[in-house]
Amino acid sequence: MSDRQTNADVILIGAGIMSATLGSLLKELVPDWKITVFESLASAGEESSNEWNNAGTGHSSLCELNYTVEKPDGTMDINKAIKVNEEFQVSKQFWSYLVNSNLIRNPRDFIVPVPHMSFVQGEKDVTFLKKRFEALSRNPLFAGMEYSDDPAKLAEWIPLMMKDRDVNKPIAATRSTAGTDVNFGALTRMLFNHLKSKNVELKYKHHVEDLKRTSGGLWEVKVKDLAGGGTERHTAKFVFIGGGGGSLHLLQKSGIPEGKGIGGFPVSGLFMVCQKPEIVSKHHAKVYGQAPVGAPPMSVPHLDTRLIEGKESLLFGPFAGFSPKFLKTGSMMDLITSVKPHNLFTMLAAGVKNASLTTYLIKQVMLSKEQRMQELRQFIPDANSEDWDLLVAGQRVQIIKDTAAGKGTLQFGTEVISAGDGSIAALLGASPGASTAVSVMLEVMERCFPQHMKEWEPKIKEMIPSYGVKLLEHPELIREIQTTTSRTLGISGELHLVQ
Repeated sequence: MSDRQTNADVILIGAGIMSATLGSLLKELVPDWKITVFESLASAGEESSNEWNNAGTGHSSLCELNYTVEKPDGTMDINKAIKVNEEFQVSKQFWSYLVNSNLIRNPRDFIVPVPHMSFVQGEKDVTFLKKRFEALSRNPLFAGMEYSDDPAKLAEWIPLMMKDRDVNKPIAATRSTAGTDVNFGALTRMLFNHLKSKNVELKYKHHVEDLKRTSGGLWEVKVKDLAGGGTERHTAKFVFIGGGGGSLHLLQKSGIPEGKGIGGFPVSGLFMVCQKPEIVSKHHAKVYGQAPVGAPPMSVPHLDTRLIEGKESLLFGPFAGFSPKFLKTGSMMDLITSVKPHNLFTMLAAGVKNASLTTYLIKQVMLSKEQRMQELRQFIPDANSEDWDLLVAGQRVQIIKDTAAGKGTLQFGTEVISAGDGSIAALLGASPGASTAVSVMLEVMERCFPQHMKEWEPKIKEMIPSYGVKLLEHPELIREIQTTTSRTLGISGELHLVQ
């Protein structure tokens, strides 16, 4: 065992998009702080942030139907859609700052314009989509969104999906050319390359086994060197746990009271993928539909154009799978070992309340390829199973906790858990996750470094001009931000990558 001990101002656990974003923000604000990053795998962005482990949607509520809810009186609640869109505007501002500062050279290496669409069938869903469109289109954040129920217009927008489709029943779609495809794996690697150039210590193949508070108020992190075999101890004033599904176990090991009573339920994602140019070239959009009745929000089906390493492909899904692992590279014991006395009854309550989810997952796991193809044919009527392969994507751990809605409530979102003194924070949850990374990391900073925020505010506003401003109260600022970020990031219009 190594006796090596080091001290840092900040320790980041996990080399994904969240740690990359927090580290990049802090290095701009306090360049002299010493930051150390620990990652179990051999490189950055290999779990949930990896480009093949997520759908790459720049989540901004332009197409995601589950971000809008029809209320009992028939009106449309768009509050979540507004929140997600505003958070993506924040991310685009920070990415633009990085480009303008030459910290990222070519934004096209991680973000490209791809129209975002919602597509529905049947009178009930067409009525819902029309109401959604009318509510969103009145909002400046969603300016330029189009609606059509004309099969001829839809054939222009989505020719692959309209070929051989029965148009005798109601169909409709909305379309926004402001949508994006984001390679979060590439962005993560860019940010860590930048951090390395700023003397951030990146320690790959280093697994954090434990962490505890020292008598002096620091956090001591016990780390196993997976390559060298030794054990190291590192201390820091602040620790951020950004290990994706692995964050829950480390939060529990921290012992902070804020982490008590929280459980997690793992869900794996599977996609059908097509890489045949003659098919891929006929579809250029991210098209989201309605989740089946009784299915959880993360099961919203979508057909996506993806650009990875200069090559276009199509992804359809997600299909839910089940594994007790909390990470794709995790342990089969992850779920069992996450159950503690303080969250046992919360987990049991969740099991009772979500029996339908369990049934849904079992049915999804049992699907044959042909059954998955039948679901794909709701989007592409003449889809041929020989053209599509199954891709196992990343693991997501949905938060379970007691809320006002009841004991053992399953949460579908992203949440920051932090100690009362701000010395440690953990990120739990899933979508819209990576798209809102900058907003979430600003929240971490506001919670954990309140004594510095006034001093940091001018620099933050330089990086993110809308910081501290409610965008909806400043429509002119919305237009300015959308114009400048689109120009800087090269996403001001549609990019047809394959002709």
